Amino acid sequence: MTSKELQTLLMFGVIVLITLGITLWASRRTRTTTDFYAAGRKISGAQNGLAVAGDYMSAASFLGIAGLIAFFGYDGFMYSVGFLVAYLTVLFLVAEPLRNIGKFTMADVLSFRLRNRSVRTVAAISTLIVTLIYMIAQMVGAGSLVSLLVPSLDYNWAIIIVGLLMIFYVIFGGMLATTWVQIVKAVLLMGGTLILSILVLSHYGFSLGNFFDAIHGVVGKYCTGGGTLKDGACSSGTLVSQSYLTPGLRYHGTYGQLDLISLGLALVLGTAGLPHILMRFYTVPTARTARSSVVWATAIIGVFYILTTFLGFGAATLVGKAHIANQNLAAPLLAEAVGGTLFLAFIAAVAFATILAVVAGLTIAGSSAFAHDIWLNVVKRGREDEREQVLVAKITAGIIGVISIFLAIALHYSNVAFLVGLAFAVAASANVPSIILSIFWRRFTTAGMISSMLVGLISSVILIMVSPAIMAVDPPGTAAAAAHLIQAKALFPLENPGLVAIPLSFAVAIVVSLVTRDEAAVETFSETNVRANLGIDAEV
Repeated sequence: MTSKELQTLLMFGVIVLITLGITLWASRRTRTTTDFYAAGRKISGAQNGLAVAGDYMSAASFLGIAGLIAFFGYDGFMYSVGFLVAYLTVLFLVAEPLRNIGKFTMADVLSFRLRNRSVRTVAAISTLIVTLIYMIAQMVGAGSLVSLLVPSLDYNWAIIIVGLLMIFYVIFGGMLATTWVQIVKAVLLMGGTLILSILVLSHYGFSLGNFFDAIHGVVGKYCTGGGTLKDGACSSGTLVSQSYLTPGLRYHGTYGQLDLISLGLALVLGTAGLPHILMRFYTVPTARTARSSVVWATAIIGVFYILTTFLGFGAATLVGKAHIANQNLAAPLLAEAVGGTLFLAFIAAVAFATILAVVAGLTIAGSSAFAHDIWLNVVKRGREDEREQVLVAKITAGIIGVISIFLAIALHYSNVAFLVGLAFAVAASANVPSIILSIFWRRFTTAGMISSMLVGLISSVILIMVSPAIMAVDPPGTAAAAAHLIQAKALFPLENPGLVAIPLSFAVAIVVSLVTRDEAAVETFSETNVRANLGIDAEV
């Protein structure tokens, strides 16, 4: 074993020991369903803001976006912009109403307004699918990271180790452990990213002018007409070269601009439909605290996404695209270039902690959807047995972990930010229309909600399956696939389905609600509206 591998394993070991210690501490304080799902609703605004930021600053943010910027310049940075702006949707539309109306899950909000067991079933299924897609991205990042830094450890074994640790955190520590692991990880990630950004700037005399001059000199290439770039030549079309600061390296051609709009729509709306983010608002005592936690999270996330500029463009200028075999490894390779193997080990350990924390949050969101929504409220018809419900949640966490391990092994070539963009599209299509309309539209009906969620879920997943993202000849994340674009072989030309699936879901919700009658849903609107805005009878 080389000294580089030894340093990396030691750093990884320290991170794992810290997180295991937090889990054991939390396990002694997790007794009830409220403790397991919502950390006893005792998390402060600042603490929850850090935890939300930790949940959001995932492998997609740290590894994926850095890789996209390093490969595609300006176009890759659009992911940073979209992820950040998305929190305004959460702040202004859903944070406070969700905390006031719900108890543990997204389905609580929908079923409070639309009191039908089928509502919970459909919402829980949507939660599980979104959670799995998002989780695969994190696991892929973990496998790529560990296999780079510890070549003697196989990619598949890296995925299995991460999956087992994730299951351990959730089963023994619940939401309290997940929250504090997120807080520790957010502090480490912000610190590591800041240090890495400073080291990058030091190579340019701490001058932003010199930094952007260097970026302007980096040239990216692509082929027009859907041609594939290989060994500096196009299979068809014309070779185009342009600066990294110019739009178009990734989103070009006939569908390029539409794909960018589709991605932006998915990112801006998707956050408000991510189950593991929405669950965070149930861990605080009041709606006011929920709102303040979003403000804290937005500030932290804003600083982080500004710093991704230095990570991605720094990798492009100081490492070089030609030396980055996998997009997900741009940030770790940059850390090695500017700080040596010890700093690489530290950054890799931080990225590892990032992945562990996020997958734990995703697992608890998925397990709560099954145990609380399907098992308790559908199968058991509300006859609560706290010990049984927590046991079912823990078993579900184990099953979700095993499924995500297999799927991550199957999709290990994909860029993690790209995969998360797809998860955002599914969340925005399936969940967001129902959440917003159930809170703000009196005429919204149960039939409208079920139709909208199913259409959004099914259409987004099908469009992803027949898109260039899946049907490309080369695996996503490899050089040929990164160059784009074997779109002629895809049945749907856009990589992200948001532009079609999100408006379709909203349209179905409105049309079906207008042509069906649901007096019970109309009658509960006033009660929902009062509780959403005033917090009367909200969970305490």
